[in-house]
Amino acid sequence: MSATGTAPHGAVVSSLSAALTDRPALIEDHLGQLASDGNACFAALNSAFIRDGAFVHVPRGVVVERPIHLLFISTGNSSPTASHPRNLIIAQGDTQATIIESYVGLNAGVYLTNAVTEVSVAENAVVDHCKLQQENADGYHVATTQVRQQRASRFSSHYFSLGGQLVRNEVDVTLDDEGCACTLNGLYIAAGDQHMDNRTRIDHTKPHCNSHELYKGILDERAKGVFNGKIYVHPDAQKTDAKQSNRVLLLSDDAVIDTKPQLEIYADDVKCTHGATVGQIDETALYYLRARGISEDLARSLLVYAFANEIASALELAAVREHVERFLLAGQSLTEL
Repeated sequence: MSATGTAPHGAVVSSLSAALTDRPALIEDHLGQLASDGNACFAALNSAFIRDGAFVHVPRGVVVERPIHLLFISTGNSSPTASHPRNLIIAQGDTQATIIESYVGLNAGVYLTNAVTEVSVAENAVVDHCKLQQENADGYHVATTQVRQQRASRFSSHYFSLGGQLVRNEVDVTLDDEGCACTLNGLYIAAGDQHMDNRTRIDHTKPHCNSHELYKGILDERAKGVFNGKIYVHPDAQKTDAKQSNRVLLLSDDAVIDTKPQLEIYADDVKCTHGATVGQIDETALYYLRARGISEDLARSLLVYAFANEIASALELAAVREHVERFLLAGQSLTEL
């Protein structure tokens, strides 16, 4: 049911199973090289059950102007099911590409999605990665995204977690040469008894690299959120500039957040900051809006939208940004994406 359209000369968008047949040497050089199975049991489980997934290859010098959308759909069943999609994205030198990775659930039913995505970003390449997660109310979503950047490359990640009963999303980025830049933005929204776990790690291994990370959470009712982010600056990574922040809005007295931003620094000429804030809706701002004739429900929605829009507004893709904004304002589903 996929439609690849007309890709630029040499660019490949296909299933992983087809690429294993058509380009075995390229796959063998990259598959499993980034996603470490040593201490990650779910990544190892994915490797053990690899059957298919998406394969994107952008050869040297190619600019893919249109976004590439990878859509994974889980359908409910009478008995629990599990799927293990494996994605491999290779951006060679002097390339540009935008990847949208969507996970949605249809119908009721318990299932597990255990996804692994490996992204190789070569020298001077620019990759913009957007992930939209909205499994159904009974779905379990566990995912790992492993990224390795080469000299003067740019990688940005925009993560939106809006569904699922239990969700754990890991993003690990290695800045493996000088002049790299990495941006990690995330927004997670949970209510009811949802549990959303966000774990990130950025490894600065070489000098003159920048990373900026901002994750925001909105939790209501009995929802629980987790943020565990680490910036690791290796001894050779002088002149590192790294910023990390987690900000959380609690909409009920029963919502809980466990937040742990971390810096581990072994270089002495760096500029690094990290922090976390947790709060509730500003009653003064709420009173200000209500005093001007705005209903309480609408006023709360506007304040929640204002809190989250810093993440949504960072999206360069207008269509995706508008869908996210509509969801924030009116609670619309992103499954239509």
